[in-house]
Amino acid sequence: MSTSTPHSTGSRRHKRSGILTRRETEVLFDRWHRQHDPAARDELVERFLPLARKLARRYSGALEPFEDLLQVASLGLVKAVDRFDSSRGTAFSSFAVPTILGELKRYFRDFGWAVHVPRGAQERAVKVEDAQQQLSAKSGRAPTVPELAEYLELSIEDVLESLETSRAHHASSLDAPYDDGEGESGTVVDAFGDEDSGLRLADTRVTVGVAARHLSARERDVLALRFVHDMTQTQIAEWIGVSQMQVSRILRRSIARLTELTETEFEARPVTEAELGSTPS
Repeated sequence: MSTSTPHSTGSRRHKRSGILTRRETEVLFDRWHRQHDPAARDELVERFLPLARKLARRYSGALEPFEDLLQVASLGLVKAVDRFDSSRGTAFSSFAVPTILGELKRYFRDFGWAVHVPRGAQERAVKVEDAQQQLSAKSGRAPTVPELAEYLELSIEDVLESLETSRAHHASSLDAPYDDGEGESGTVVDAFGDEDSGLRLADTRVTVGVAARHLSARERDVLALRFVHDMTQTQIAEWIGVSQMQVSRILRRSIARLTELTETEFEARPVTEAELGSTPS
């Protein structure tokens, strides 16, 4: 009848669960560092991979694909295995955790942003995101800005700035669904405004408006009635009490004067009716 000691039973349980005892870990590190045995290195990485997966899941709410986060955490684990000094007597997990977390944070800082953001602002934004997840898990609701400020010992302004910075972490697709809140739906690009053709004449109209100040009051009135209020020469004549012929002469004289005043700006071309559309009265 065979018997087993508590130690041998515990060893078999560790092997079945994939967990290494401290002594087994030390032996594997000795084989890797002293004998350069790649099999020992591979076994260390494989046995501690659940730790990397657990740390990667901390950031699974950051909208980054979990597969990418796991890959980064696994890289951090490999670096920890290569850099760990077992002769110092500390547990490997105590060294591996900050190494893996540092790799994840570096990934978010350098590659996880849709636009460039200063490093300090990035780190503060990540802290606020982490705090949001932790406080939400505790209370079952989204934390308020004052709660985040108190938890992180930051000012409300810093928290608000970090929340705004977080929006730069991910870019939205122009083809993403969009709802304007009034029953109309479409894509993000549908919410963009159309080009205002009047903007092309904005500078011209300002220049013409300034030049118009050199005209007489009657000339400005006639120009405004013709090109702003879209009245005919006959209607203008009745409105100001002169003949249609006089209105025609006033218009020709006024346009010629404006062309002269603006010829440097517009390379001596005649002022058009479109440019006169906002001439002040």
